[in-house]
Amino acid sequence: MGTACSSPKQQELSLWYEQPATKWLEASPIGNGRLGGMVYGDVNIDRIALNEITLWSGQYDPNQEKPFGRKRLDDLRKLFFDGKLSEGNRIASGYLKGNYNSFGTHLPVGDMKMTFTYPKGEMKKYRRTLSLETAIKTVEYSIGDVQYRREYFSSNPDDVMVIRLSASQPKSIAFEVSLDLLREAKVVVGKGAVEFTGKVSFPKHGPGGVDFKGKIAVSTEDGLTTCAPGTLTVKEASSVTIIVDVRTSYKNPDYLAQCDASVQKAQAKAYESLKSAHVADYAKLFNRVQLYLGDSKTEGLPTDKRLGLVKSGKPDVGLDALFFSYGRYLLIAASRENSPLPATLQGLWNDNLACNMGWTNDYHLDINTEQNYWLANVGNLAECHTPLLNYVSDLSKHGEKTAQEVYGCQGWCAHTVANVWGYSAPSQSIAWGLFPLASSWIASHLWTQYRFTQDKDYLAKVAYPALKKNAIFLLDYMVQDSKTGYLMTGPSISPENWFRYNGEEMCASMMPTGDRMLAFETMTSCVEAARILDVDKEFSSRLQVALAKFPPIKIGKNGAIQEWFEDYEEAQPNHRHTTHLLGVYPFNQITVSKTPALAKAAEKVVVNRLNADGWEDTEWSRANMLCVYARLKNAEEAYKNLQGIFTEFARDNMFAVAPGGVALAESDIFEFDANQAAPAGIAEMLLQSYDGCIELLPALPAQWHTGYFKGLCAEGGAEIDVTWKKGKVQEFVMRSTADNSFTIRLPAGAKPSKITKNGAAGTLTADANGWLVVDLKKKDVLTFNH
Repeated sequence: MGTACSSPKQQELSLWYEQPATKWLEASPIGNGRLGGMVYGDVNIDRIALNEITLWSGQYDPNQEKPFGRKRLDDLRKLFFDGKLSEGNRIASGYLKGNYNSFGTHLPVGDMKMTFTYPKGEMKKYRRTLSLETAIKTVEYSIGDVQYRREYFSSNPDDVMVIRLSASQPKSIAFEVSLDLLREAKVVVGKGAVEFTGKVSFPKHGPGGVDFKGKIAVSTEDGLTTCAPGTLTVKEASSVTIIVDVRTSYKNPDYLAQCDASVQKAQAKAYESLKSAHVADYAKLFNRVQLYLGDSKTEGLPTDKRLGLVKSGKPDVGLDALFFSYGRYLLIAASRENSPLPATLQGLWNDNLACNMGWTNDYHLDINTEQNYWLANVGNLAECHTPLLNYVSDLSKHGEKTAQEVYGCQGWCAHTVANVWGYSAPSQSIAWGLFPLASSWIASHLWTQYRFTQDKDYLAKVAYPALKKNAIFLLDYMVQDSKTGYLMTGPSISPENWFRYNGEEMCASMMPTGDRMLAFETMTSCVEAARILDVDKEFSSRLQVALAKFPPIKIGKNGAIQEWFEDYEEAQPNHRHTTHLLGVYPFNQITVSKTPALAKAAEKVVVNRLNADGWEDTEWSRANMLCVYARLKNAEEAYKNLQGIFTEFARDNMFAVAPGGVALAESDIFEFDANQAAPAGIAEMLLQSYDGCIELLPALPAQWHTGYFKGLCAEGGAEIDVTWKKGKVQEFVMRSTADNSFTIRLPAGAKPSKITKNGAAGTLTADANGWLVVDLKKKDVLTFNH
């Protein structure tokens, strides 16, 4: 790791409560990237809501596309170019949509229940804690003169969930294990285990579904274990270890034997061995990063009480830092390098609400799935990005058929919604589904992974092939406007917004600004990747010719970035989506330093949306505004939006929700996105790296006047530590993880003579603007002390 900055203080990293959870949004999440649970921690009837990432309904549908083809696309485009948008939207609405025959959704397993009995006595000293440092959930309480303790974790190395029950006095544990399943299943109890098998059936989102098996095995040091239909009973035990696993048939024909084997192997190990392996595996990821943003007077309070104070208007810098660490915990829990699928709309977990909505618990490629992984690279969790990158590679294969049948084009594309069965066609309505450049957005993560890791083998084998095929689609799909000479996409939408034209409200047009930014990102990424790999010079030249024909990003008559190529009137000025700000974040096509006029116009978009009457304020849109403000270096507005997530959308377990009333939801529904995008925004306030430049504390709010971070990652291949006081950098350490040349903006007043490279001083110089350019080899260390 090299030299690190000194650390003034390390706060306790846990979420804790003085009472059990009574509902899902109070329960604590655990997970190993495949198998997850929501732990309630009730003293009498404890529930663990079980989830498995591949428990999906639906099936592959060879007829997902409605064939349209190049000739009809050309005819449709002529209507748009001729200004006949009403007719064009009518035809697009009728034909450019997909078939949802067997789309499916991710589903919850149901609840494992533990019903306890106790000797007479008052329950006292209750505390339940989720440790972010060990990824272990604990519940502690006393009844009479007996102290009880429970520990819960989901182990990645042993690939099972583990529960440990213990008591201060022998033979004090008595309980029953039963199931409250949400899936139809056959339940068998016997030989110290509860097993269930079944096949997913959820007709609401079409036919099909995986087969599954679950097993809950109970081991006791002593005590008596008896069986009855549906119930396993344990009496007079001093300690109990419970091993849980659920497996499905999704790309896994051996799921039945696998479930039995994983439980059997875990049972053969001592509990402390399971626990230590879990903690070591988790800590090697989590411990890479630390964040301290100042002392908090409320640090000794339970998490729900701290959140309540923030909701009353009292910011808590300790809770800000805890929320960042919680985001990293959740990503490790939901998405590991060996996960069979990436995080869904609800991460690894499932509240049984999203899956019952029309929009399902799937993959939304018009911001939600992307936000799920915004924290991965800057948060030093590149391995956790892997399941998404694998998914994109798989989706690209299915998307080739969609590109050909819908648009008559080569390459691949996908649209707003996707599932695990290869769905890449448009949605059922063009209002949200006619967005073929959703493929470019999700594929941009392939390039981001390379920019941070500098892994050329990955670039050559994984990222570039999928990016190139998407660029091939764009070259074939885009059309030159005879009036302007610009290359245009379309007809497509700016998700999921509407505009007014000739007195009508409509959604489809040629070259929405978001499309322009996404096509630009894909093509420029491919050009750079081809240069790095020294391949495809002719193809790269074609891309550069195409890029020269792109229209500029425009500023509208209201002073804001135009959302569409034409300066249409917004039909919904309060809309939650701002896809035309992608060029600000996560991309860098609009920056304060290089395009100041566009940056000002981008901020105008945010101001207009936030102040619009009835703004559709959601957890992910607020997190998006935080990230945009951070990139625009507006520290105070970024901080206000972070606080807005706490005051409006965070619930007791610190999950952020899509509030009831938005997108047809009748009640609050958890979505994983803001719990990742907001921490990414926090990181963006502290460290920015794009255009080959690294800047420290670019959007530091007054509230975080003193603090430190360790281990955040920068593009180009570097880990960075910074300590600051009264808003001024005191120390920074930069460890190169790849051979590269870095440009660093020096802190105000910093002298190059105080910067050492591998301990050698006096060899570095900065330009007149305070930018230091330095060549580093892998494992080189750059250090500054004020």
